[in-house]
Amino acid sequence: MSRSKSKRPAPSMPEPRPAPAVEPAATAPVEPAAPAVTEGVAGPVGSGGSVGAVLRVWFAAYRVEVLLFLVAFVVLASFSSQRFLRQSAAPHFIYQAQGWLEGRLDVDPQVLPNLEDWACVRQVNGQKVRCEGRPLPDDRWFVSFPSFPAVAMLPFVALHGYQFNDTSFGVIIGALAVALFYSLLRFLAREGETARTRDENVVLALTLAFGTLFFYCAIRGEVWFSAEVMGVALTCLYVRNALRARHPVLAGVFFSMATLTRTPLFFAGLFFVLEALCPGPEPRLQQLKELGRHWKQAARKVGLFALGAAPLGLLAAGYNVYRFGRLSEFGHAYLFNNRVNVDIDRWGLFHWEYLGRNLEAAFLKWPSLSLSPLKLGYDPRGLTLLLTLPLLVFLLVPKLRPRLHWPLWLTVAVCALPGLFYQNTGYMQFGFRFSLDYTPYLLLLFAIGGWSLRQRVVMGTLVLGVLVNFWGAVAFRGYTELVRNW
Repeated sequence: MSRSKSKRPAPSMPEPRPAPAVEPAATAPVEPAAPAVTEGVAGPVGSGGSVGAVLRVWFAAYRVEVLLFLVAFVVLASFSSQRFLRQSAAPHFIYQAQGWLEGRLDVDPQVLPNLEDWACVRQVNGQKVRCEGRPLPDDRWFVSFPSFPAVAMLPFVALHGYQFNDTSFGVIIGALAVALFYSLLRFLAREGETARTRDENVVLALTLAFGTLFFYCAIRGEVWFSAEVMGVALTCLYVRNALRARHPVLAGVFFSMATLTRTPLFFAGLFFVLEALCPGPEPRLQQLKELGRHWKQAARKVGLFALGAAPLGLLAAGYNVYRFGRLSEFGHAYLFNNRVNVDIDRWGLFHWEYLGRNLEAAFLKWPSLSLSPLKLGYDPRGLTLLLTLPLLVFLLVPKLRPRLHWPLWLTVAVCALPGLFYQNTGYMQFGFRFSLDYTPYLLLLFAIGGWSLRQRVVMGTLVLGVLVNFWGAVAFRGYTELVRNW
Protein backbone atom coordinates (compact mmCIF):
# COMPACT_ATOMS: atom_id res chain seq x y z
CA MET A 1 0.00 0.00 0.00
CA SER A 2 1.53 3.35 -1.04
CA ARG A 3 2.02 6.05 1.58
CA SER A 4 0.89 9.56 0.83
CA LYS A 5 3.65 12.17 0.96
CA SER A 6 1.29 14.95 1.78
CA LYS A 7 1.31 16.13 5.35
CA ARG A 8 -1.75 15.63 7.44
CA PRO A 9 -3.24 19.00 8.33
CA ALA A 10 -4.41 19.76 11.81
CA PRO A 11 -7.94 18.58 12.47
CA SER A 12 -10.70 21.10 12.23
CA MET A 13 -12.07 22.59 15.41
CA PRO A 14 -14.91 20.52 16.87
CA GLU A 15 -18.37 21.93 16.86
CA PRO A 16 -19.51 23.59 20.07
CA ARG A 17 -20.86 21.06 22.50
CA PRO A 18 -23.99 21.50 24.58
CA ALA A 19 -23.50 22.03 28.27
CA PRO A 20 -23.44 18.76 30.23
CA ALA A 21 -26.89 17.70 31.32
CA VAL A 22 -25.66 17.26 34.88
CA GLU A 23 -25.43 19.34 37.98
CA PRO A 24 -22.71 22.02 38.16
CA ALA A 25 -20.49 19.82 40.33
CA ALA A 26 -19.46 17.75 37.31
CA THR A 27 -16.66 19.88 35.89
CA ALA A 28 -14.19 17.26 34.67
CA PRO A 29 -12.90 17.97 31.16
CA VAL A 30 -14.71 16.24 28.35
CA GLU A 31 -12.80 14.25 25.80
CA PRO A 32 -12.56 16.15 22.49
CA ALA A 33 -14.55 14.95 19.53
CA ALA A 34 -12.77 12.80 16.98
CA PRO A 35 -11.75 14.59 13.77
CA ALA A 36 -13.82 13.85 10.69
CA VAL A 37 -12.34 10.96 8.75
CA THR A 38 -13.32 12.16 5.30
CA GLU A 39 -12.02 15.71 5.47
CA GLY A 40 -8.82 17.41 4.62
CA VAL A 41 -6.18 14.73 3.92
CA ALA A 42 -4.96 14.59 0.34
CA GLY A 43 -8.48 15.18 -0.91
CA PRO A 44 -11.35 12.72 -0.89
CA VAL A 45 -10.88 9.17 -2.10
CA GLY A 46 -11.51 8.91 -5.80
CA SER A 47 -10.27 12.47 -6.55
CA GLY A 48 -6.54 12.11 -5.95
CA GLY A 49 -6.80 11.03 -2.33
CA SER A 50 -4.95 8.08 -0.87
CA VAL A 51 -6.61 5.14 0.85
CA GLY A 52 -3.59 4.97 3.13
CA ALA A 53 -4.06 8.59 4.15
CA VAL A 54 -7.72 8.00 4.93
CA LEU A 55 -6.80 4.97 7.04
CA ARG A 56 -4.21 7.03 8.94
CA VAL A 57 -6.79 9.70 9.70
CA TRP A 58 -9.29 7.03 10.72
CA PHE A 59 -6.74 5.47 13.05
CA ALA A 60 -5.92 8.88 14.51
CA ALA A 61 -9.61 9.39 15.22
CA TYR A 62 -10.24 5.92 16.65
CA ARG A 63 -6.84 4.85 17.93
CA VAL A 64 -8.13 4.31 21.47
CA GLU A 65 -10.88 2.00 20.22
CA VAL A 66 -8.34 0.08 18.12
CA LEU A 67 -5.92 -0.27 21.02
CA LEU A 68 -8.69 -1.37 23.37
CA PHE A 69 -9.79 -3.97 20.83
CA LEU A 70 -6.23 -5.31 20.55
CA VAL A 71 -5.64 -5.38 24.32
CA ALA A 72 -8.98 -7.07 24.97
CA PHE A 73 -8.38 -9.58 22.19
CA VAL A 74 -4.93 -10.56 23.46
CA VAL A 75 -6.05 -10.92 27.08
CA LEU A 76 -9.27 -12.77 26.28
CA ALA A 77 -7.51 -15.08 23.82
CA SER A 78 -4.82 -15.81 26.41
CA PHE A 79 -7.35 -16.69 29.09
CA SER A 80 -9.34 -18.73 26.59
CA SER A 81 -6.18 -20.85 26.42
CA GLN A 82 -6.60 -24.18 24.61
CA ARG A 83 -10.27 -23.42 24.00
CA PHE A 84 -9.27 -20.65 21.60
CA LEU A 85 -7.81 -23.17 19.18
CA ARG A 86 -10.85 -25.40 18.87
CA GLN A 87 -14.58 -25.35 18.48
CA SER A 88 -16.54 -25.27 21.72
CA ALA A 89 -18.51 -28.23 22.98
CA ALA A 90 -21.80 -26.39 22.45
CA PRO A 91 -21.60 -24.98 18.90
CA HIS A 92 -25.36 -24.78 18.33
CA PHE A 93 -25.29 -21.62 16.21
CA ILE A 94 -22.82 -23.20 13.79
CA TYR A 95 -25.15 -26.13 13.21
CA GLN A 96 -28.10 -23.82 12.69
CA ALA A 97 -26.18 -21.74 10.13
CA GLN A 98 -24.99 -24.85 8.29
CA GLY A 99 -28.56 -26.17 8.16
CA TRP A 100 -29.68 -22.96 6.46
CA LEU A 101 -26.84 -23.26 3.97
CA GLU A 102 -27.99 -26.79 3.20
CA GLY A 103 -31.48 -25.50 2.46
CA ARG A 104 -33.22 -26.77 5.58
CA LEU A 105 -34.82 -24.92 8.48
CA ASP A 106 -34.20 -27.67 11.02
CA VAL A 107 -30.89 -29.29 12.03
CA ASP A 108 -29.69 -32.61 10.68
CA PRO A 109 -29.98 -35.01 13.66
CA GLN A 110 -27.34 -37.28 12.17
CA VAL A 111 -24.58 -34.74 12.80
CA LEU A 112 -25.53 -33.29 16.19
CA PRO A 113 -22.44 -33.11 18.44
CA ASN A 114 -24.50 -33.81 21.59
CA LEU A 115 -28.10 -33.68 22.86
CA GLU A 116 -27.67 -30.73 25.23
CA ASP A 117 -30.23 -27.91 24.97
CA TRP A 118 -31.65 -28.83 21.57
CA ALA A 119 -35.36 -28.50 20.86
CA CYS A 120 -37.06 -31.61 19.55
CA VAL A 121 -40.53 -31.39 17.98
CA ARG A 122 -42.79 -34.35 17.37
CA GLN A 123 -46.12 -34.38 15.56
CA VAL A 124 -48.84 -36.17 17.58
CA ASN A 125 -52.38 -36.07 16.21
CA GLY A 126 -51.48 -33.01 14.16
CA GLN A 127 -50.09 -31.14 17.18
CA LYS A 128 -46.50 -30.09 17.81
CA VAL A 129 -45.33 -31.60 21.12
CA ARG A 130 -42.00 -32.04 22.86
CA CYS A 131 -40.21 -35.30 22.10
CA GLU A 132 -40.34 -37.81 24.93
CA GLY A 133 -38.45 -41.06 25.29
CA ARG A 134 -36.24 -42.29 22.50
CA PRO A 135 -35.87 -40.06 19.42
CA LEU A 136 -37.93 -41.15 16.42
CA PRO A 137 -36.98 -40.86 12.73
CA ASP A 138 -39.69 -38.24 12.08
CA ASP A 139 -38.65 -35.99 14.98
CA ARG A 140 -37.36 -32.57 13.94
CA TRP A 141 -34.50 -30.88 15.78
CA PHE A 142 -33.94 -27.14 16.18
CA VAL A 143 -31.69 -24.74 18.07
CA SER A 144 -33.58 -23.61 21.16
CA PHE A 145 -32.18 -20.06 21.20
CA PRO A 146 -32.82 -16.85 19.25
CA SER A 147 -31.13 -17.02 15.88
CA PHE A 148 -29.19 -13.83 15.21
CA PRO A 149 -25.78 -15.20 16.34
CA ALA A 150 -26.21 -17.88 13.67
CA VAL A 151 -26.87 -15.11 11.12
CA ALA A 152 -23.64 -13.37 12.18
CA MET A 153 -21.69 -16.62 11.80
CA LEU A 154 -23.26 -17.50 8.44
CA PRO A 155 -20.46 -16.16 6.15
CA PHE A 156 -17.78 -17.94 8.18
CA VAL A 157 -19.73 -21.19 8.34
CA ALA A 158 -20.10 -20.95 4.56
CA LEU A 159 -16.28 -21.05 4.37
CA HIS A 160 -15.53 -23.57 7.11
CA GLY A 161 -18.70 -25.62 7.49
CA TYR A 162 -19.29 -27.52 10.70
CA GLN A 163 -15.62 -27.03 11.63
CA PHE A 164 -15.93 -23.26 12.19
CA ASN A 165 -14.34 -22.21 15.50
CA ASP A 166 -17.00 -20.42 17.54
CA THR A 167 -14.62 -19.91 20.49
CA SER A 168 -12.19 -17.64 18.65
CA PHE A 169 -15.16 -15.92 17.01
CA GLY A 170 -16.57 -15.20 20.46
CA VAL A 171 -13.26 -13.74 21.62
CA ILE A 172 -13.22 -11.40 18.63
CA ILE A 173 -16.82 -10.31 19.30
CA GLY A 174 -15.89 -9.79 22.95
CA ALA A 175 -12.96 -7.56 22.07
CA LEU A 176 -15.18 -5.64 19.65
CA ALA A 177 -17.78 -5.16 22.40
CA VAL A 178 -15.14 -3.56 24.64
CA ALA A 179 -14.17 -1.10 21.90
CA LEU A 180 -17.83 -0.34 21.16
CA PHE A 181 -18.54 0.33 24.83
CA TYR A 182 -15.67 2.82 24.99
CA SER A 183 -16.96 4.44 21.78
CA LEU A 184 -20.39 4.74 23.40
CA LEU A 185 -18.89 6.37 26.50
CA ARG A 186 -16.92 8.80 24.35
CA PHE A 187 -20.05 9.64 22.39
CA LEU A 188 -22.01 10.32 25.58
CA ALA A 189 -19.24 12.62 26.81
CA ARG A 190 -19.20 14.50 23.52
CA GLU A 191 -22.98 14.91 23.71
CA GLY A 192 -22.74 16.35 27.20
CA GLU A 193 -24.46 13.39 28.86
CA THR A 194 -21.39 12.61 31.02
CA ALA A 195 -18.37 14.58 32.18
CA ARG A 196 -15.93 11.67 31.95
CA THR A 197 -12.48 12.15 30.46
CA ARG A 198 -10.87 9.86 27.92
CA ASP A 199 -8.84 8.06 30.60
CA GLU A 200 -11.92 7.50 32.74
CA ASN A 201 -13.79 6.09 29.77
CA VAL A 202 -10.89 3.73 29.08
CA VAL A 203 -11.02 2.50 32.69
CA LEU A 204 -14.77 1.90 32.46
CA ALA A 205 -14.39 -0.01 29.18
CA LEU A 206 -11.70 -2.19 30.75
CA THR A 207 -13.98 -2.66 33.74
CA LEU A 208 -16.61 -4.13 31.43
CA ALA A 209 -13.98 -6.40 29.88
CA PHE A 210 -12.28 -7.71 33.00
CA GLY A 211 -14.26 -6.51 36.00
CA THR A 212 -17.63 -8.12 35.20
CA LEU A 213 -19.00 -11.52 34.23
CA PHE A 214 -18.24 -10.55 30.64
CA PHE A 215 -14.69 -11.82 31.28
CA TYR A 216 -15.45 -15.51 31.68
CA CYS A 217 -18.35 -15.48 29.20
CA ALA A 218 -16.17 -14.06 26.40
CA ILE A 219 -13.52 -16.79 26.59
CA ARG A 220 -15.76 -19.85 26.33
CA GLY A 221 -17.53 -19.80 22.97
CA GLU A 222 -20.42 -22.05 24.01
CA VAL A 223 -23.93 -21.21 22.87
CA TRP A 224 -25.08 -19.85 26.24
CA PHE A 225 -22.14 -17.50 26.67
CA SER A 226 -21.69 -16.47 23.03
CA ALA A 227 -25.17 -14.97 22.99
CA GLU A 228 -24.50 -12.98 26.19
CA VAL A 229 -21.33 -11.44 24.74
CA MET A 230 -22.86 -10.60 21.37
CA GLY A 231 -25.80 -9.06 23.20
CA VAL A 232 -23.43 -6.62 24.92
CA ALA A 233 -21.90 -5.54 21.60
CA LEU A 234 -25.32 -4.97 20.02
CA THR A 235 -26.55 -3.11 23.12
CA CYS A 236 -23.74 -0.57 22.66
CA LEU A 237 -24.77 0.06 19.06
CA TYR A 238 -28.44 0.28 20.01
CA VAL A 239 -27.95 2.78 22.84
CA ARG A 240 -25.76 5.04 20.72
CA ASN A 241 -28.43 5.31 18.04
CA ALA A 242 -31.30 5.50 20.53
CA LEU A 243 -29.85 8.47 22.42
CA ARG A 244 -32.39 11.32 22.11
CA ALA A 245 -34.05 9.14 19.45
CA ARG A 246 -31.81 10.73 16.81
CA HIS A 247 -31.45 7.66 14.60
CA PRO A 248 -34.69 5.72 15.06
CA VAL A 249 -34.34 3.35 12.10
CA LEU A 250 -30.80 2.31 13.01
CA ALA A 251 -31.80 2.01 16.64
CA GLY A 252 -34.63 -0.31 15.57
CA VAL A 253 -32.29 -2.45 13.47
CA PHE A 254 -29.78 -2.92 16.31
CA PHE A 255 -32.61 -3.42 18.79
CA SER A 256 -33.99 -6.30 16.73
CA MET A 257 -30.52 -7.82 16.40
CA ALA A 258 -30.01 -7.60 20.16
CA THR A 259 -33.46 -9.06 20.92
CA LEU A 260 -32.85 -11.94 18.52
CA THR A 261 -29.60 -12.62 20.32
CA ARG A 262 -30.86 -12.36 23.90
CA THR A 263 -34.64 -12.30 24.33
CA PRO A 264 -34.62 -10.19 27.55
CA LEU A 265 -33.18 -7.30 25.53
CA PHE A 266 -36.62 -6.89 23.97
CA PHE A 267 -37.55 -4.93 27.09
CA ALA A 268 -34.66 -2.52 26.49
CA GLY A 269 -36.87 -0.98 23.80
CA LEU A 270 -38.23 1.12 26.65
CA PHE A 271 -35.03 3.18 26.51
CA PHE A 272 -35.80 4.37 22.98
CA VAL A 273 -39.42 5.15 23.83
CA LEU A 274 -38.33 7.27 26.81
CA GLU A 275 -35.78 9.09 24.66
CA ALA A 276 -38.40 9.74 21.98
CA LEU A 277 -40.84 11.16 24.52
CA CYS A 278 -38.33 13.26 26.47
CA PRO A 279 -35.26 13.99 24.36
CA GLY A 280 -34.46 17.46 25.72
CA PRO A 281 -32.58 18.75 28.77
CA GLU A 282 -35.72 20.25 30.31
CA PRO A 283 -37.27 18.53 33.33
CA ARG A 284 -38.87 15.28 32.27
CA LEU A 285 -42.26 16.11 33.80
CA GLN A 286 -42.35 19.36 31.86
CA GLN A 287 -41.60 17.55 28.60
CA LEU A 288 -44.34 15.03 29.28
CA LYS A 289 -46.85 17.83 29.90
CA GLU A 290 -45.91 19.44 26.59
CA LEU A 291 -46.16 16.14 24.74
CA GLY A 292 -49.76 16.93 23.78
CA ARG A 293 -48.48 19.61 21.43
CA HIS A 294 -45.50 17.65 20.08
CA TRP A 295 -46.82 14.11 20.03
CA LYS A 296 -46.54 13.75 16.25
CA GLN A 297 -42.76 14.06 16.30
CA ALA A 298 -42.45 11.45 19.07
CA ALA A 299 -44.92 9.14 17.32
CA ARG A 300 -43.00 9.48 14.05
CA LYS A 301 -39.75 8.45 15.75
CA VAL A 302 -41.35 5.47 17.45
CA GLY A 303 -42.86 4.46 14.12
CA LEU A 304 -39.48 4.66 12.38
CA PHE A 305 -37.97 2.65 15.22
CA ALA A 306 -40.60 -0.06 14.70
CA LEU A 307 -39.94 0.08 10.96
CA GLY A 308 -36.25 -0.58 11.54
CA ALA A 309 -36.98 -3.48 13.87
CA ALA A 310 -39.73 -5.04 11.75
CA PRO A 311 -37.80 -6.97 9.05
CA LEU A 312 -35.80 -9.18 11.41
CA GLY A 313 -38.68 -9.33 13.88
CA LEU A 314 -41.13 -10.61 11.27
CA LEU A 315 -38.65 -13.16 9.97
CA ALA A 316 -38.03 -14.45 13.49
CA ALA A 317 -41.76 -14.61 14.25
CA GLY A 318 -42.42 -16.58 11.07
CA TYR A 319 -39.52 -18.92 11.85
CA ASN A 320 -40.93 -19.54 15.34
CA VAL A 321 -44.39 -20.31 13.96
CA TYR A 322 -42.90 -22.72 11.44
CA ARG A 323 -40.85 -24.53 14.08
CA PHE A 324 -43.02 -24.43 17.19
CA GLY A 325 -46.41 -23.05 16.18
CA ARG A 326 -46.16 -19.83 18.24
CA LEU A 327 -44.82 -16.37 17.45
CA SER A 328 -42.78 -15.92 20.61
CA GLU A 329 -41.56 -19.48 21.16
CA PHE A 330 -37.83 -19.93 20.57
CA GLY A 331 -37.77 -23.56 21.63
CA HIS A 332 -37.27 -23.82 25.39
CA ALA A 333 -40.67 -25.42 25.85
CA TYR A 334 -39.41 -28.22 23.56
CA LEU A 335 -36.03 -28.93 25.16
CA PHE A 336 -35.18 -32.59 24.74
CA ASN A 337 -34.66 -34.62 27.92
CA ASN A 338 -33.72 -31.53 29.96
CA ARG A 339 -33.59 -31.10 33.73
CA VAL A 340 -35.86 -28.01 33.51
CA ASN A 341 -38.75 -29.80 31.81
CA VAL A 342 -40.39 -30.78 35.09
CA ASP A 343 -40.58 -27.15 36.23
CA ILE A 344 -41.71 -25.94 32.81
CA ASP A 345 -44.50 -28.52 32.72
CA ARG A 346 -45.65 -27.56 36.20
CA TRP A 347 -45.19 -23.78 36.30
CA GLY A 348 -44.39 -22.63 32.75
CA LEU A 349 -41.36 -20.63 31.65
CA PHE A 350 -42.16 -17.69 33.96
CA HIS A 351 -43.68 -17.91 37.45
CA TRP A 352 -43.33 -16.30 40.85
CA GLU A 353 -42.26 -19.73 42.15
CA TYR A 354 -38.85 -19.16 40.53
CA LEU A 355 -38.25 -15.75 42.16
CA GLY A 356 -36.62 -17.02 45.36
CA ARG A 357 -33.95 -19.12 43.71
CA ASN A 358 -33.13 -16.43 41.15
CA LEU A 359 -32.69 -13.81 43.88
CA GLU A 360 -30.50 -16.26 45.77
CA ALA A 361 -28.33 -16.90 42.69
CA ALA A 362 -28.05 -13.17 41.96
CA PHE A 363 -27.45 -11.74 45.44
CA LEU A 364 -27.17 -14.32 48.22
CA LYS A 365 -24.59 -16.83 46.97
CA TRP A 366 -21.14 -16.22 48.50
CA PRO A 367 -17.80 -18.00 48.06
CA SER A 368 -16.99 -20.92 50.32
CA LEU A 369 -13.72 -21.25 52.23
CA SER A 370 -12.25 -24.60 53.20
CA LEU A 371 -9.35 -24.67 55.66
CA SER A 372 -8.31 -28.30 55.31
CA PRO A 373 -7.12 -28.20 52.63
CA LEU A 374 -7.12 -24.43 52.09
CA LYS A 375 -9.44 -23.79 49.17
CA LEU A 376 -11.68 -20.98 47.99
CA GLY A 377 -14.74 -22.24 46.13
CA TYR A 378 -17.90 -20.95 44.49
CA ASP A 379 -21.36 -22.33 43.93
CA PRO A 380 -21.85 -23.04 40.18
CA ARG A 381 -25.51 -22.03 40.55
CA GLY A 382 -24.60 -18.39 41.21
CA LEU A 383 -22.45 -15.84 43.00
CA THR A 384 -23.57 -12.52 44.43
CA LEU A 385 -23.44 -9.49 42.15
CA LEU A 386 -21.96 -7.57 45.07
CA LEU A 387 -18.72 -9.40 44.27
CA THR A 388 -18.94 -9.90 40.51
CA LEU A 389 -20.10 -6.29 39.93
CA PRO A 390 -19.24 -4.42 43.16
CA LEU A 391 -19.75 -1.00 41.51
CA LEU A 392 -23.43 -1.65 42.17
CA VAL A 393 -23.08 -0.11 45.63
CA PHE A 394 -22.29 3.32 44.13
CA LEU A 395 -25.39 3.21 41.94
CA LEU A 396 -27.55 3.20 45.07
CA VAL A 397 -26.04 6.49 46.28
CA PRO A 398 -25.21 8.52 43.14
CA LYS A 399 -23.72 11.96 43.53
CA LEU A 400 -25.53 13.20 40.42
CA ARG A 401 -28.87 12.39 38.81
CA PRO A 402 -28.59 13.76 35.28
CA ARG A 403 -31.00 13.46 32.38
CA LEU A 404 -30.32 9.77 31.66
CA HIS A 405 -30.57 8.62 35.29
CA TRP A 406 -34.18 7.43 35.20
CA PRO A 407 -34.24 6.10 31.60
CA LEU A 408 -31.24 3.90 32.39
CA TRP A 409 -32.65 2.69 35.71
CA LEU A 410 -36.03 1.89 34.18
CA THR A 411 -34.30 -0.02 31.38
CA VAL A 412 -32.34 -2.04 33.92
CA ALA A 413 -35.54 -2.81 35.81
CA VAL A 414 -37.56 -4.02 32.82
CA CYS A 415 -34.64 -6.15 31.56
CA ALA A 416 -33.89 -7.66 34.99
CA LEU A 417 -37.36 -8.41 36.34
CA PRO A 418 -38.43 -11.02 33.75
CA GLY A 419 -35.21 -12.94 34.41
CA LEU A 420 -35.95 -13.08 38.11
CA PHE A 421 -39.20 -14.92 37.34
CA TYR A 422 -37.61 -17.21 34.72
CA GLN A 423 -37.41 -20.96 35.22
CA ASN A 424 -33.61 -21.07 34.88
CA THR A 425 -31.04 -19.29 37.05
CA GLY A 426 -28.26 -19.86 34.52
CA TYR A 427 -27.31 -23.34 35.78
CA MET A 428 -23.51 -23.88 35.54
CA GLN A 429 -22.04 -20.41 35.82
CA PHE A 430 -19.65 -18.16 37.70
CA GLY A 431 -22.02 -15.53 38.98
CA PHE A 432 -25.52 -14.68 37.78
CA ARG A 433 -24.73 -14.58 34.07
CA PHE A 434 -28.15 -13.30 33.03
CA SER A 435 -27.17 -9.97 34.61
CA LEU A 436 -24.86 -9.41 31.64
CA ASP A 437 -27.96 -8.41 29.65
CA TYR A 438 -28.17 -5.16 31.62
CA THR A 439 -24.57 -4.76 32.81
CA PRO A 440 -23.82 -2.11 30.11
CA TYR A 441 -26.71 -0.01 31.44
CA LEU A 442 -25.43 -0.40 35.01
CA LEU A 443 -21.97 0.78 33.99
CA LEU A 444 -23.53 3.72 32.15
CA LEU A 445 -25.34 4.60 35.37
CA PHE A 446 -22.00 4.66 37.16
CA ALA A 447 -20.52 6.78 34.36
CA ILE A 448 -23.19 9.47 34.81
CA GLY A 449 -23.43 9.11 38.58
CA GLY A 450 -20.64 11.53 39.50
CA TRP A 451 -18.37 9.25 41.52
CA SER A 452 -14.71 10.00 40.84
CA LEU A 453 -12.50 7.10 39.80
CA ARG A 454 -9.71 8.72 41.81
CA GLN A 455 -11.43 8.11 45.11
CA ARG A 456 -9.78 5.28 47.03
CA VAL A 457 -13.03 3.51 47.79
CA VAL A 458 -13.95 3.51 44.09
CA MET A 459 -10.50 2.33 43.04
CA GLY A 460 -10.62 -0.44 45.62
CA THR A 461 -14.01 -1.55 44.37
CA LEU A 462 -12.79 -1.65 40.77
CA VAL A 463 -9.79 -3.76 41.80
CA LEU A 464 -12.06 -6.12 43.75
CA GLY A 465 -14.25 -6.63 40.68
CA VAL A 466 -11.24 -7.41 38.49
CA LEU A 467 -9.81 -9.88 41.02
CA VAL A 468 -13.12 -11.71 41.45
CA ASN A 469 -13.71 -12.00 37.70
CA PHE A 470 -10.07 -12.99 37.11
CA TRP A 471 -10.79 -15.84 39.50
CA GLY A 472 -13.88 -16.72 37.48
CA ALA A 473 -12.00 -16.70 34.18
CA VAL A 474 -9.36 -19.04 35.61
CA ALA A 475 -11.43 -21.30 37.86
CA PHE A 476 -14.78 -21.74 36.12
CA ARG A 477 -15.39 -25.11 34.56
CA GLY A 478 -18.68 -25.28 32.72
CA TYR A 479 -21.06 -28.16 32.24
CA THR A 480 -19.57 -29.33 28.97
CA GLU A 481 -16.07 -29.44 30.42
CA LEU A 482 -17.16 -31.33 33.52
CA VAL A 483 -19.17 -33.99 31.70
CA ARG A 484 -16.31 -34.50 29.23
CA ASN A 485 -13.65 -34.42 31.96
CA TRP A 486 -11.48 -31.89 30.12
